[in-house]
Parts: sequence; structure tokens; C-alpha cells
Amino acid sequence: MRRSRLIAILFSAIALAAAIGASAQAVQPGHYGIFDGSTDVGIEFPGSTTFNPYTGTLRNIGGGADIWGTADTFHLAWVKLKGDASISADIEFPDKAPSPLAKAVLMFRQNLDPDSPYADVAIHADGHITLQYREKKGGETADVVSPLSGSKRIRIERHGDVFTASAQAEDGKMIPFARYTIPLTDPVFVGVGSCAHDIKKTVTINFSHIEVEHFGK
Repeated sequence: MRRSRLIAILFSAIALAAAIGASAQAVQPGHYGIFDGSTDVGIEFPGSTTFNPYTGTLRNIGGGADIWGTADTFHLAWVKLKGDASISADIEFPDKAPSPLAKAVLMFRQNLDPDSPYADVAIHADGHITLQYREKKGGETADVVSPLSGSKRIRIERHGDVFTASAQAEDGKMIPFARYTIPLTDPVFVGVGSCAHDIKKTVTINFSHIEVEHFGK
């Protein structure tokens, strides 16, 4: 009886060790969750994306001077979609950012060129939130600042050429704060990105509870 119990305990320990080993092996760079690719846009600075299937957290590390002006430099994890869609996520800066203007973005982008047209909703390290957009290739970026700040969850939604940005209020409701028309041609790149706002450093962003809703092809 004691021998049988000892064997059962031994097999349980072996199974637990195997499970832990499998978990450690499953969380690897290059696995992007719902996204198909991970790309440095505009720079050769090595960013990265890692998805942890056990926590549902996607860690995006990016360098870059800014997502602004007539060209962008940042790191993007993406999937290509046609038609109306939305993307939302919880945002965390787990480490001190290199700049208060370092940013985490949820983005719709025409292509992966630095000067591509796009629309995004961005949370900056200092807490302020904006809708950013570039209407045409090589054009200037503009933005609309949200009256909400310090939100942890944001969303951007596309219906045709109209993009609506929302941020979460204290009561948990998603509040739209800006809407703008940016003509993009299907398919578009939809994803999450990070920008350090510093050419010599990177910023780490944790994206969790990521939801991509596809309303039509």
C-alpha cells in the first residue's frame, strides 16, 4: 500500500515537472498570439513581440524617435484585415519609460512604410491619450487629445473611412472621444505598437485582454 502511494506521488511529481517544462518552452519570442507578424517600422533598431498564452499578455518592445511628423519609427505586431473592424486592449508600462512621451498604440495602417497613412489611439507614458492620424502618404501627423487621462484600456474602431477612438472611464465604460475620416484601402494592417520616443532606448509595453472584432470583409 505504501509502495503504491509512493509510486503515485512519484508520477505526480514527474507530471508536474513535465508540465512546467512544457510551459517554459511554449512561451517563445516569435509567437504573436492573434497577430501574424512583428515588424520594426522605419528603423533597424531591434524591437520584439512575445505572446504568453498562459496569461494572455503580449509584450511589445520598441525603440524609435516617434510616431509623428511625416514618418514613423516604432515596433508593430500586426494582422491584415479587410473591412470594418475594431481593436481594444489593456495597456501597462511595466518599467519606467525612457520618455513621458513614449507611447503604446492600437493602430490601423495602410502599409509598413514609415510614411504610411494611418489612424491610431495612443496612451503615452505620462497618461495622456490621443487619436493620431496621417491622412495621406508622407503627410503630417495630427492628433486629438482625450479629456480622459490615466485610462488603462483603449479602443479604435473603423467603419469605412471613419475611425473612432475611445478610452475607459473610471466606471469601466468605454467613452468615444474623437472621430476622424482617413481614407485607407483594403487590406490594412491592424495591430499594437510601441515607441520609445528615444533613439537610443526601448520601451516595454504589456498588452492584455486584446480584442479584435471583424465586422465585415
